[in-house]
Amino acid sequence: MADSTQHKIDRNRPPRVQITYDVETGGAIEKVEIPFVVGIMADLSGVGSADRYDGVPLKDKARGFVEIDRDNFGEVMAKIAPGLTVQGALDDQGQLDADGVLTFKSLDDFNPASLVKRIKGLKDLYTQRSALRDILTKIDSNDELHAKLKIAVAQDSIKQIGSDATAQLAKLEPPADGKDKGK
Repeated sequence: MADSTQHKIDRNRPPRVQITYDVETGGAIEKVEIPFVVGIMADLSGVGSADRYDGVPLKDKARGFVEIDRDNFGEVMAKIAPGLTVQGALDDQGQLDADGVLTFKSLDDFNPASLVKRIKGLKDLYTQRSALRDILTKIDSNDELHAKLKIAVAQDSIKQIGSDATAQLAKLEPPADGKDKGK
């Protein structure tokens, strides 16, 4: 007689949850195991589109269960491609992007660095931050470069550029006390 799916799983990967109960039959106690199966019926894509997973709407009777385990998790996640709409996503000019939909096709897509790289405005800021961090690393390990940069920053022309930039920023920032000092 062919083994049931439950017994095939027992041989390859024993379940972490095993529910049994004792049954008394004819004076003998028999241990009966109840199969533990979890089924989730939901649109896990998060976007609400019927064509996100096999094109079968959630309420369709033809829709079947998808077996997920550690071996096929990535494949199933890529197929479902859960997503969400981000309010306030930035475009290249720092303006709000109308299409702020993020989809996740692997667990690595949930990594904060991966998310930052996929949002346009944040990607540029992250790239600039990485470049500054690289420069700081090089300065820390190179005394000659550190000395040359120190001389360059001390020059009057660089100080003038810095003060001009500070003045421009002051014009853009609202006053701390809430009153407009320019009028």
